[in-house]
Amino acid sequence: MAVRLAIMLMAAPTGLCSETPDFAARREQMVRDQLEGRGIENPRVLDAMRKVPRHRFVPAALADRAYRDGPLPIGYGQTISQPFIVASMTALADPQPRDRILEVGTGSGYQAAVLGELAARVYTIEIVPELAARSRKLLAELGYENVDVITGDGWKGLAGEAPFDAIVVTAAPAEIPPPLLDQLAVGAKLVIPVGDRNQMLRVVERTREGLEERGVYPVRFVPLVREPENAR
Repeated sequence: MAVRLAIMLMAAPTGLCSETPDFAARREQMVRDQLEGRGIENPRVLDAMRKVPRHRFVPAALADRAYRDGPLPIGYGQTISQPFIVASMTALADPQPRDRILEVGTGSGYQAAVLGELAARVYTIEIVPELAARSRKLLAELGYENVDVITGDGWKGLAGEAPFDAIVVTAAPAEIPPPLLDQLAVGAKLVIPVGDRNQMLRVVERTREGLEERGVYPVRFVPLVREPENAR
């Protein structure tokens, strides 16, 4: 049964369930109970979470579970993060209307859409070609013209578009990738889960004096996938 479900998720398209009053009501309840109820206060982040149709970013067979308090599989060994984690990481990055943001790990495209509601331009990198293509198509259908989906190795970042006003990483490397630190603008924050078994969400801010790093809370993300050694 588990193998059959995995195959179905890999093959199942997202974006087939249109908006309904029921989905809108569930989304409002999600914001009220899961986000505001846990201390997310940034009004711009809350508004973005109210607006982005999370059910469009999961396989159609799981749309009814889209607004529950937990992650969901999206195929290819990847997940869409729990709503609270998406909102919390977004609030920590604190994107502003004129900012240029880098996301590492597009996955379903949901985090990119939330960032797209808040920033001028979002560049998001996905190493799995099928997920990149699926997210690119869905984000275009939903009108996110300010989100660019790039197929590639997120460990390297996107030097050609750097520096960035914030970087959000949605998969966990064993250590913080040095290229991402190099691509932070002064005043910018990198929000990233770090670790193997014991992961910690970390925030690194580039100041004029250097880098300041702090741990936020324990998390559990899928590992950050990199290109094979012989492809680097």
